[in-house]
Amino acid sequence: MPRDDSPAPDRHTAGSRLAEAPDGHLRHQDHPHETLDRATRALQARLTGGVSPHAAWSAWLDWAAHLARSPGRQLELAERAARNAWKVTSHAAGLTEAPFAPERTDHRFTHEGWQRPPFSVWQQAFLATQDWWDLATDPIRGARARSAERVRFMARQGLDTVSPSNMPALNPEIIEALRESGGQALLDGWHNLQADVLAELTGDTEAPESRFRVGETLACTPGQVVFRNEILELIQYTPQTDTVHPEPVLIVPAWIMKYYILDLQPHNSLINWLVGQGFTVFTISWSNPTAKDRDRSLDDYRRAGVMAALEAVTAITGAEKVHGCGYCLGGTILSIAAAAMARDGDARLASLSLLAAQTDFAEAGELLLFVDESQLAFLEDMMWDQGTLESRQMAGAFQALRAEDLIWTRAVRRYLMGQEEPDADILVWNRDATRMPARMHSDYLRALFMENRLTAGRFAVDGRVVVLRDLRAPIFAVGTEQDHIAPWRSVYKAKLFTDVDMRFVLTSGGHNGGIVSEPGHRGRRYRIGHRPPGALYMDPDTWLDHAEQKDGSWWPEWGAWLAERSGAPVAPPPMGAPKKGLKPLAPAPGTYIFQK
Repeated sequence: MPRDDSPAPDRHTAGSRLAEAPDGHLRHQDHPHETLDRATRALQARLTGGVSPHAAWSAWLDWAAHLARSPGRQLELAERAARNAWKVTSHAAGLTEAPFAPERTDHRFTHEGWQRPPFSVWQQAFLATQDWWDLATDPIRGARARSAERVRFMARQGLDTVSPSNMPALNPEIIEALRESGGQALLDGWHNLQADVLAELTGDTEAPESRFRVGETLACTPGQVVFRNEILELIQYTPQTDTVHPEPVLIVPAWIMKYYILDLQPHNSLINWLVGQGFTVFTISWSNPTAKDRDRSLDDYRRAGVMAALEAVTAITGAEKVHGCGYCLGGTILSIAAAAMARDGDARLASLSLLAAQTDFAEAGELLLFVDESQLAFLEDMMWDQGTLESRQMAGAFQALRAEDLIWTRAVRRYLMGQEEPDADILVWNRDATRMPARMHSDYLRALFMENRLTAGRFAVDGRVVVLRDLRAPIFAVGTEQDHIAPWRSVYKAKLFTDVDMRFVLTSGGHNGGIVSEPGHRGRRYRIGHRPPGALYMDPDTWLDHAEQKDGSWWPEWGAWLAERSGAPVAPPPMGAPKKGLKPLAPAPGTYIFQK
């Protein structure tokens, strides 16, 4: 029988023969007919970027069929269309102010020219159409809720392609750039487009020149690689204070990104700041998998990743307790490891810090739109062919969540206004993407995203179920207000499935910018709350109404919280432990960070 954390055979092994591998996992040996089917779907997936046509069409059909038998909703939509048309007409005649406003994250219409006719009329007509589609894709009784959400997402993607901001003759910002440059802006944009198309066709997608260099101006906190295996390098950072807290901090970043989002420039490096506060800090730098790593599993990242790093940290420092800190998916795998440790009586964790990390995926935001059986099978076949999920394929999914800004605004500026992308540390990091092994990504999407096993009490480690309720270490959880990847209400649900002393912070910014929120960063703010063990659950919106807002960075709150749960300062531990086989191997940031 398959273990609880193994994919269910009837889910994706139709036409295959099951066989047990030496590690106890069930593998399926493809029948030639099944191989032909998978190869065909893999080819289709390459053409569609991994998006299942069936998943898209089934959503449209479900939504349209239920709308067709809802005369009340049809009447409501007709009334909304007439009302929106009248509002736009009144504004065009100069009788009213602009009735529609872009969303706060929509930066396409920030140029002052959009406030003047005729540009304001085109803008308002577009926003009125967008408003109508938002109503049309509200849930319809009887239809699957996911269908309406998918149709809304796809309708938004379609509307974004015909936005007046994309049209040179309708966008005042483009017209101004062409006038001021004497047409040179459009010529420069044409050259940019030619270069990008050629790079995409040849696969020669070299990053643009930048003043930022990994190991020099980025990821430059001093330290040493003190442990290495096939899945990670463990970096120990050089102490910056005469004494340190005896409990080290182990940082577990997500494997879908290079770790140095937490170690950008010295002034905005979370790692550098933490070392400066008197902590001994270790971080994992994941390897960038290739097709040969296709069978690397989610549990490999726990066992040979988190647990192997924890063993090395305690061996080097001699510490009985370690502060665990996980960012994004690193927080998810750290939570799984911590739950397994709690189940097995391993009390080495002094605390858990979960930064924009989800443990429950029922409200995981728009990324859920990409996950159902049809879509996942399609994606699995593509990864079966490739061995990995390529970095550009993952980046495309994230960009689609904010297409108006990350795709269309960038295209307008680069191809119609001839502007080069700004040179910024976080943009350099964002271009430095990684791949994901086929099996691990399938494990993750099925067990966590689609089936939500961890909080349902159905996620097994070493053949036995783990539950977050077993955790005893205090938790410091951080959500970010504008997170499209780990929505803060989803992050907040860690409160629902644990009963430990918990601090929850909601900070301004998005998934990355809210975490990289160093002291002195202008415009930053946060809210913080405390939930003692045994307290009644408070829903996120009620908490938001009661939590006091503070100005500045949340980092000092976190540093103080860690210090309160640490012992009296001691002399710093040595760098590595050569006598235990953990000698320094290379200066930070190591070698895995440079893998392409």
